[in-house]
Amino acid sequence: MTGQSRPRSPQETHSTQEQKSGESTHQECTTREQIADGQVGFIGLGAMGLPMARHLHLALSEGTPPRCLNVSARHRIDVAHTIGPGVRWHEDARSLAACCEVVVFMVPDLPQVREVLAGPHGLLAGFEDSGARATIVISSSVSPIGLRQLDAEVRESSAGRVRLVDAPVSGGVEGAAAGTLAVMVGGAAEDVGPVKPLLASFGRPVHLGPLGSGQVAKACNQMIVAATVEALGEAAVLAERCGLDLGALLDLLQDGYAGSRLLEISRDRLVHHDHRPSGPAKFMVKDLAFARQIDQDCATFTPLADRLGEIFSALVAAGFGEQNLTVVQSYLLGMDGARTPPGA
Repeated sequence: MTGQSRPRSPQETHSTQEQKSGESTHQECTTREQIADGQVGFIGLGAMGLPMARHLHLALSEGTPPRCLNVSARHRIDVAHTIGPGVRWHEDARSLAACCEVVVFMVPDLPQVREVLAGPHGLLAGFEDSGARATIVISSSVSPIGLRQLDAEVRESSAGRVRLVDAPVSGGVEGAAAGTLAVMVGGAAEDVGPVKPLLASFGRPVHLGPLGSGQVAKACNQMIVAATVEALGEAAVLAERCGLDLGALLDLLQDGYAGSRLLEISRDRLVHHDHRPSGPAKFMVKDLAFARQIDQDCATFTPLADRLGEIFSALVAAGFGEQNLTVVQSYLLGMDGARTPPGA
């Protein structure tokens, strides 16, 4: 969000509100009455999801009228301290859904979404309890084909009352923390319209077409990210083997055509060989597999994406999958014929 001031944290905004540490914020819903207030739920409080939930809570609490964010997770957390005062905790997805007309998912993939939806304590049971119309927003990176199938199943089981919107994001944990993510939105206009202001709390949402369009956009994004990170890793290994000052080189490249946001945020990681995880490299294998699935569905020739899928699959098989994407540098150094860089 260029030109805007730094988003305030929920703690800054609500510093004058009293909330006992560890106090339960769960409240029983009055279903239709609370849904009329447009309550929102969030599921998936991981490295990306937690800062996204904080921004969503801030936007809801500052709205007119103020609204409540409802959350649930596998393990109970102190939501007042972790997200912000006034957030409502729910022991299961059914309780959360009974209060909400919109629920945002930020979990690894569709199997995790399905797990939360199903069963007597699942989200769909809660929507059945409320009897109201609801929208599920999938901000995870998933298969667009699988997403459309899930939408058909959910619409059928709910008699059309519950529908899906896809809104995957790009920008990494840095963008999630800053509230500057690119939000790629797909869905029917009548479904996207009401949730788009909520998605704006994450960054810049753009409606790109019918359901699944966001996932296709994310696949395109990941093809570019994977290619760029692979090229940066290869260039870093080559430069160090030839005795160049890698930091000086990357600074110089940033001023030319090779400059990019990825180079900017990867520069120090590559120079210091620091690949501690922010977004695990293993997820790129999944994302590139979705890209190849889309390629086949659209009869599109994408040889680079195919090769990148092979490279990242090999990287994960070699034990680097839990580290940051820039770990491609270490993977390349460990291949046959590679040697320790000068001064290491």
